[in-house]
Amino acid sequence: MSATLFATLARTSAPQTALRRFLALDAVVTTGNGLAYAVFAGPLGRLLGVDRPALFVLGLVLTGYGAGVGRLAARRRPPVWQVRCVIGANCAWPVLSLLSLALWFSPTTAGAVWIPAQALVVAAFALLQQLALRRAGSGAQ
Repeated sequence: MSATLFATLARTSAPQTALRRFLALDAVVTTGNGLAYAVFAGPLGRLLGVDRPALFVLGLVLTGYGAGVGRLAARRRPPVWQVRCVIGANCAWPVLSLLSLALWFSPTTAGAVWIPAQALVVAAFALLQQLALRRAGSGAQ
């Protein structure tokens, strides 16, 4: 990814600011999905072909995780090891999402589209966060 494209996506050339923005965006999307899954587990479960209890628990987990990523994004200099944990979780999520399609869920057509789509979004967050962390270099603590 070119420096210009990266700066455009981050809307800043300051590496710490870019990292915090990508973490914050991740937090908003993850918390929003988590709240939707928890509050609307029944209707969304039927739409996606996912068990209501599983979607409810997943919603609670994602809401808590998203809040944690939001707290990390709010720090002036997010600790590198914590950012790496977020990136690692964001790398694991797409793999687990795709495995869930093959092993656990019998999704509807909407679910068969939604699950890989959200996995791609999370993978993109991981990539952008990794690039921002690399650009921040040793300046991130």
